[in-house]
Amino acid sequence: MISFNYEIEFNLQEEAAVSNWISNLIKEEDCREGEINYVFCSDDYLHKINIDFLNHNTLTDIISFDYTVGKELHGDIYISIDRVKDNAKDFNVQFKDELARVMAHGVLHYCGYKDKSEEDVKIMRSKEDYYLSKRV
Repeated sequence: MISFNYEIEFNLQEEAAVSNWISNLIKEEDCREGEINYVFCSDDYLHKINIDFLNHNTLTDIISFDYTVGKELHGDIYISIDRVKDNAKDFNVQFKDELARVMAHGVLHYCGYKDKSEEDVKIMRSKEDYYLSKRV
């Protein structure tokens, strides 16, 4: 089950369609959908999590806590709406497209994709682009 939670004044448009899109991504990656919680928050909220849990004193657009068991995906995905807005401007893309990329990115991590090496980043970006093309 995919759920959407809000720590700021923000509402995801078309929650049901987004949930179906993420569910289809999970199925196509040959995984099973467990409990996946998206938490939309501010820079300050996510920065505190980054410091408290990861010991990183930096801003970031996404932090995911992976509780996956085998191929059944479970986790909490925190997304800073502030960062996504800024990144959309920096990359000259629509906010909704950058938000979808980040949402897919978190789930792709649960599917086993990494982004530490240059090669891993290329694979991750390719997967993100592929699933973005399948959005309704």
